[in-house]
Amino acid sequence: MLVLLILHLVAALLAPLLVRTWGPRACLLLALAPAATVGWAVAHTGPVRDGGAVVETYPWIAQLNLDLALRVTTLSWLMLLLVGGVGALVLVYSARYFEAGSVGLARFAAVMVAFAGAMVGLVVSDDLLLLYVFWELTTVFSYLLIGHSTERRSSRWAAAQALTVTTLGGLAMLVGFLLLGHHAGGYRWSAVAAAPLPGGGYLATAVLLVLAGALAKSAVFPFNAWLPVAMAAPTPVSAYLHAAAMVKAGVFLLGLLGPSLAPAGPWRPVTVVAGLVTLVIGGWAALRQTDLKLLLAYGTVSQLGLLVAVFGAGTPKAALAGVAMLVAHALFKAALFLVVGILDHEAGTRDLRDLSGVARAAPVLATVAGLAAASMAGVPPLLGFVGKEAVLAAFTEDPLVLAVLVAGSALTVAYSIRFLWGAFGTRPGVPDTEVARPPAAMLGPPAVLAVAGFVAGPAAGWLSGLFEPYAELFGPVEEHLALWHGPTAALGLSALVLAGGVVLHLVRGPLAPALARLRSPVGGNQGYEWVTHRFDLLAIEVTGATQRGSLPQYLGTVLVALVLVPGTAMVATAPWRVDLAPWDNPAQLVVCVVIAVAAVLAVGARRRLTAMLLVGVTGYGTAMMFVLYGAPDLALTQFLVETATIAVFVLVLRRLPERFSARPLRRSRWVRRCVGVAAGLVMAGLALAASGARRAPSISAAFPDLSVAEGYGRNVVNVTLVDIRAWDTMGELAVLVVTATGVASLIFERSRTGPRPRRPQPAGPRGGDRRTVWLRGGQTLRERRRSIVFEVVTRLIFHTMLLFSLFLLFSGHNAPGGGFSGGLVAGLALTLRYLAGGRYELAEAAPVGAGTVLGAGLAVSVGSGVVGLALAGDVLQSVKVDLWLPLVGHFYLVTSLFFDIGVYLVVVGLVLDILRSLGAEVDRHVEAAGEPGRGLTVQREGGSP
Repeated sequence: MLVLLILHLVAALLAPLLVRTWGPRACLLLALAPAATVGWAVAHTGPVRDGGAVVETYPWIAQLNLDLALRVTTLSWLMLLLVGGVGALVLVYSARYFEAGSVGLARFAAVMVAFAGAMVGLVVSDDLLLLYVFWELTTVFSYLLIGHSTERRSSRWAAAQALTVTTLGGLAMLVGFLLLGHHAGGYRWSAVAAAPLPGGGYLATAVLLVLAGALAKSAVFPFNAWLPVAMAAPTPVSAYLHAAAMVKAGVFLLGLLGPSLAPAGPWRPVTVVAGLVTLVIGGWAALRQTDLKLLLAYGTVSQLGLLVAVFGAGTPKAALAGVAMLVAHALFKAALFLVVGILDHEAGTRDLRDLSGVARAAPVLATVAGLAAASMAGVPPLLGFVGKEAVLAAFTEDPLVLAVLVAGSALTVAYSIRFLWGAFGTRPGVPDTEVARPPAAMLGPPAVLAVAGFVAGPAAGWLSGLFEPYAELFGPVEEHLALWHGPTAALGLSALVLAGGVVLHLVRGPLAPALARLRSPVGGNQGYEWVTHRFDLLAIEVTGATQRGSLPQYLGTVLVALVLVPGTAMVATAPWRVDLAPWDNPAQLVVCVVIAVAAVLAVGARRRLTAMLLVGVTGYGTAMMFVLYGAPDLALTQFLVETATIAVFVLVLRRLPERFSARPLRRSRWVRRCVGVAAGLVMAGLALAASGARRAPSISAAFPDLSVAEGYGRNVVNVTLVDIRAWDTMGELAVLVVTATGVASLIFERSRTGPRPRRPQPAGPRGGDRRTVWLRGGQTLRERRRSIVFEVVTRLIFHTMLLFSLFLLFSGHNAPGGGFSGGLVAGLALTLRYLAGGRYELAEAAPVGAGTVLGAGLAVSVGSGVVGLALAGDVLQSVKVDLWLPLVGHFYLVTSLFFDIGVYLVVVGLVLDILRSLGAEVDRHVEAAGEPGRGLTVQREGGSP
């Protein structure tokens, strides 16, 4: 099974390249991936037929007890046949449906194969959390497929609606899964099903949440509105997602959970009532459609309601009937969608009012459609008849449900006849429609599906032996599937259904006014629009009330909430079991007083620069505390971070007013002081409470030994970052890259990857001699903004700082330093060059794009992880390599050094991006605005300001 998932992944990744090479014909090769699923399922028919299971388990996330637990039983085996078989046929169909050079074809092919793989993963998952992962993958891929025509607003709207509804249902389902797994002590479904069911409202809540996800996915009332709108997707998407695959996911989930959860209180009422309502309203809506694709869409909604009601009944008879209808529906509905695609492709329309005489022009196509529509209507001897009769037989003891099933089935017959009459009938007064002979690659897939439904009807007895192991999960199976059971009540009801459907079609003229009047006051789509519009209005009101543009207000709100909620809980429940010593060294008390005084003064400062310097004092004081506590690595990092932060503040403050406010605002300063002191006390209390609540020994106690034995370094801090907690550092690197991109996107008005600014060439003195300068970019500054001493010092220490940064990088594994500290030193060196010489000097110092440096750093870090996987069998595992060099002798190299080099490059890239956005780009804005008194202003070409 894992091989099938990998095969779909590889095919999806190769799809764009194949489509660019071979065009639509690449779909023929891609069809081999879902076809392999069919082959695998056929090869494992024996164990499934005997009621057994095929199981595969692979370790995945040990900390979450989450494995790739895959399990195939009767129902999942059947879904594999449908997902793989219909998927392969739809891809073959797509090879001729799309024209060469179709926009987005490469994306369509890749996403289609990826969706098929996600469906395979969904139906074979034995772990509820793994099932949810694949569930949401199908949601994302369906969003991309429905919105295939990105230039059309209707496609984008339909995709967003399907994504919203199914995602919300999926989130509710996830909560239900968590409740079930928490009760059972694990999320392996085979174990959850074996555990005793919880009692009371706990089980009812979990069941309702799971049902919300299943009903939303299968477009069952009240979530039925998104499916007809999704018909904006290309026809192959409709034939696969909305007939055989995605919408069946909810039905499959009901079938999977039914044997265990059907006895739960809300299960049967919710599924049966929602299913029957959907059956009727979907069938009634189908009778009103003139677009053949919409007619099938509403018919799909109706049939999904039938499947949900049958699978939700929780009896052996209903389970066996549900499986038969599941197969029959996939066969006839996928075939009919593909037929509509042929009509639209060859005739140029799918409006039944414009079609006439198509049966004479395309008799083979009409025959295929006739077989599929007859199966949908339940005409013998097709599989649809076998399934429909089994459904009616399963509910003979429930007259009310049976009456609704008969009425809904009669509607199904009526819109089936309407489909055939509208698509292939001859209409008086309408000229015959010219239909070209469809290619074999387009006609073959629906023909295979329709013929399969025709052959499966007489073979119902043999199929019953395959389906019964699933039905036996609900109890003993007393009746089997068969084409002929004799003169039973179900047979009489089937005849009544067919007759009723024919009558409904014959009286369609007089019935038209009733169809027009009997409409919901608020349609499903209008209801969705109303709800989303109300949420938009609510969001606007909430945003207007809370987002006032005041950062102090935002931060104050957060801090007040911190004080009130966690602070109150801490005071009420925290275990205060911590023994405190005032200080280990009197100098610590002095530093703490300095930090506290600076923090209080910063809150009351009226000038921005004063507040920034006072905040800097608190940062440097914190670094001194690290020194006093014997943590030189942390102290070095804190000193460097604080220095870099002050430089960034300086760049920002030069574009802000000198004072925070023109008014004194004494009262507000006291409010800020009180909030700050309260927040500080709460955070200190939380730290003490957390340390006092510890019951197990800290895992960091083993870090010193691990850093030497596994990381081959004596600097525990650095080894922790690049080896023991390397995954955390990898995530932080990604955050830094995103942060740099975000800062640049807020500032740059043009591409930040373009050419660096070129330094203007000032004219030299007469005679052509050039003056020797310390910083070449310094000539571009106004004379009053230049400092010769600053330029000389910068020139003298710049390269020394770079060498020192490299020293910190390479020595950090065994001494204070590392890639982060070294990168900060290199960034500060670039900051000096910029402050001394302006934006042109920065371009001279770093003639490379910040994005390039960031990307290279991230690539080096990821690459070092791959090296660890290749050499040690584990990602990001450090490996020691012994080397020998002349004059140097023996030494060793640790592969985590390359990870540290990546950290170094990312930090340098981040500082460089900030300097170019908040510094150089702001300078360019100042120059363009003609503000001679602000920023770093360039001289004119001739050297004069």
